Amino acid sequence: MIIREIQPKDNATIAACIRSVIPEFDMPKVGTAYEDPETDAMYEAYQGEREVYYVIEEDGEVLGGAGIKQLRDNHDNICELQKMYFFSKTRGKGYGKKLFAKCLEAAKAFGYTQCYIESSPKFKAAIHIYEDFGFKHLDKPIGETGHYSCDVWMLKEL
Repeated sequence: MIIREIQPKDNATIAACIRSVIPEFDMPKVGTAYEDPETDAMYEAYQGEREVYYVIEEDGEVLGGAGIKQLRDNHDNICELQKMYFFSKTRGKGYGKKLFAKCLEAAKAFGYTQCYIESSPKFKAAIHIYEDFGFKHLDKPIGETGHYSCDVWMLKEL
């Protein structure tokens, strides 16, 4: 298993991953990454300064990914962990924790002081990982992510 930066050839696979996981967990398609315009062009969406999207690859196959980017419509030094999704066959191998740690390392290297996450109670395993990494629950969202169907908001000091 390797973790590497996304390449243009990965766009379709990552979009398929995101669009398979959301209905698998009975999440709405609206107000989530399912309909996010970036989902079909993830490589292009993460080419700015202080942002990166990583994929997990095993035996030449992309199995999932996650990214770090400045929190939209927020002027503080806060990044957001975005679009962390894995195909079902990938889960339970510890890859998510490794990718999550890599994303947090990148956030620190980019100079962010806080990291924000939006999720849903339906992603219990992911929320548990976030809590283990020191993320604290918030009472309301920050920034304007457009993912209004997410109702779990968390923040960590980096």
